[in-house]
Amino acid sequence: MSERADILPAVQMILDRVVPDSGWRAVLVVRLQGMREAQLRFGYEFGNQIMLAARERLVEAVRHFDTVFVAGDDTFVVVLPSVRNRTHALLAATRIVGAFDAPLLRGDRPWHGRPIVGVAVHPEHGTSAELLYRRAELAHDEALRVGEAFALYQPDATPVEILYGELREDIEANRLHVAFQPLRDLRSGEMVRVESLSRWTTTAQVHVAPADFIQFAERSDLIVPLTRWSLNASLRHAAALHRGGCPLDVAINLSPRVFAESGFAEQMLGAMEIWGVPPTAVIVEITETALLTDLDMSVRVLRCLRDRGVRVAIDDFGTGYASFAYLRHFPATELKIDRTFVDAMNTDSRTELLVQAMVDVAHRLGMEAVAEGVENEATLLRLVEMDCDLVQGYHIAEPMKAEDFVSERLAAASLI
Repeated sequence: MSERADILPAVQMILDRVVPDSGWRAVLVVRLQGMREAQLRFGYEFGNQIMLAARERLVEAVRHFDTVFVAGDDTFVVVLPSVRNRTHALLAATRIVGAFDAPLLRGDRPWHGRPIVGVAVHPEHGTSAELLYRRAELAHDEALRVGEAFALYQPDATPVEILYGELREDIEANRLHVAFQPLRDLRSGEMVRVESLSRWTTTAQVHVAPADFIQFAERSDLIVPLTRWSLNASLRHAAALHRGGCPLDVAINLSPRVFAESGFAEQMLGAMEIWGVPPTAVIVEITETALLTDLDMSVRVLRCLRDRGVRVAIDDFGTGYASFAYLRHFPATELKIDRTFVDAMNTDSRTELLVQAMVDVAHRLGMEAVAEGVENEATLLRLVEMDCDLVQGYHIAEPMKAEDFVSERLAAASLI
């Protein structure tokens, strides 16, 4: 499969080859929904066959002088070297979507691919291949957000733009940083844990929200190096606390995408050994969506970690698709109740009952209940009454740069 770095020069050559003033050009990002899940469930060879069949569909749907690139396990880039206007480009997107009305037949297993298409046009949205590619990606995300099959890039409707190369270089150069947010044990009243949170400020001093750059990394091939960076950076700061005689448990967020990496569990355990942080001091947090991505693979990797002492938390519980059947098989040791429930429970009696039910379910399954987003004393006191185990939120403590957190904690310990 071609990578983005290989495609961009080829796209630029097409754009440069076109005679000036010969009309508009367009770059389309086409992503097949559910492709990754199909690969994980039925195998990568099945995925490769589907992608070949999908490329044939795309070639048939566009004109003979348009170009179709394979840009990843589920993504294509289509370059239209000549379009009359934006509407003409959107008509091409319509043809592409319609081409997938019939299933892609491979052997005895037909697969229905649902494409989402993002469109950017030259020169209105940019003249470089990278800029047009990024803006087509952003248009794709907007289409996905509003539930449409395709969308044209709209600057006012688009979130912050992220440069792929800039994020990749900053990950490789260790320019991101970790923040620690403490969690309090409601029985002892002590700070017993921190959650590690990735933060990114670009070289231009632009603070990029985690929701933006982490989602961007999830959609690209950057989520694996970002996860590895986060893991090692978090363990490095946790190791400093252990060496200083005031250890705390550290919770680290993992993307389900890393589970497909061969030997990931062993590599993570090896990193803990290198940094000198015992597995029993580490919690990995997985969102409920990991349960749907590939339950069997998630269970295998997480059970390997749990068998060595690592704890497993289901993050944002209540907002996804987890059911009691999933909970029965998933090797979780704790549930993190999403902040949307915690924030609303003091003003909505039904939500309060739901939070109490989540705490009770966690305890009945032998897990700890952790409440996120505790913003006031009233919420804290109600969670104490509910017998919740741990809490975090701005009322407890705001995230702090990990270096500063470690320094302050070690300094405080030296005064005792």
